[in-house]
Amino acid sequence: MTSKQRAYLKSLAMTMDPIFQVGKSSVTPELTKAIEEALAARELIKLSVLQNCADDPREIAELIADRTRAQVVQVIGKKIVLYRENKDEKNGKKKIVLPV
Repeated sequence: MTSKQRAYLKSLAMTMDPIFQVGKSSVTPELTKAIEEALAARELIKLSVLQNCADDPREIAELIADRTRAQVVQVIGKKIVLYRENKDEKNGKKKIVLPV
């Protein structure tokens, strides 16, 4: 991903609200599965790491990205933004078109 594409995704994420919260139990298989499904539907998602989570948000982002084959767009404080390109255009899903 180029820096221009990353900047574009960051600008899109600025207007988004987090759709998942990582809490005390950190990254569970259930959370990973739910994030996988959300990435299939949306391509770009935002997560929030709660105060009671002892793990580092950067490590959580890398772990989730590895398990879901996504890319970490940014980690700022306790907010994580992930992106995974949707390969399936047959279902008529709207794709995020990244600048070149």
